[in-house]
Amino acid sequence: MTIPDSSISGLDENSSATHESRLVDEARRGSQTAFGELVTRYERRLIRVILQFVKSQELAEDLAQESFLKAYQRLAQFDPARRFGPWLFRIGVNQTLDYLRRRKRRGWWLLFSERGTERDPDPAVVDPRQQLDLEQEVAAILEKIPENYRIVLMLRELQNFSTSEIATILERKEATVRWRLAEARSMFHDLWVKRRDGRNENEQGTEESPIGGGEPPKTGGRKKRKGDE
Repeated sequence: MTIPDSSISGLDENSSATHESRLVDEARRGSQTAFGELVTRYERRLIRVILQFVKSQELAEDLAQESFLKAYQRLAQFDPARRFGPWLFRIGVNQTLDYLRRRKRRGWWLLFSERGTERDPDPAVVDPRQQLDLEQEVAAILEKIPENYRIVLMLRELQNFSTSEIATILERKEATVRWRLAEARSMFHDLWVKRRDGRNENEQGTEESPIGGGEPPKTGGRKKRKGDE
């Protein structure tokens, strides 16, 4: 009898989860080889996550290594009933945010630009690299969104983490994450509309928000902000 591909995929995922659980258990018992395997599994994606906050590959790699070191030192605190990945990403995100706060760097506008500070755009000059201009405008708007909301938006829209994974990374309830995500999308949309309406009338059009798939659903105002809990 032929086994459907979906079943094979499910078996592979279960096998992978079991193998990872064994690696974590061995690492907690002091096996550096097992922890090295975990590093190999997650290093590339952790660096990609950190690169959403800083645009230096070398810096991202350094922060990732520091995050792995902290994870290794805190393995005794890890709950084996949970998944290792989100726990690791939480350490990585916190490590990166702590770094940015310590340095008091306003690094958010670099979010999308691979060129970093090499280019200081002059609004009076028409630049053919329209995509780069759009990315910098998006990043500038993200900078105006409060950090608690901005991080949720970045993890969901830029890294495609699920709400449950984001909840684990940020140590928040899923309901809180969903609230913050809806609020962040609404904030972004409002800021995007203001930015669009502030442009020359000849340039205005039916431009949609580049984050959240157009206009996000309104959440009934932001006075209470339940997501701040």
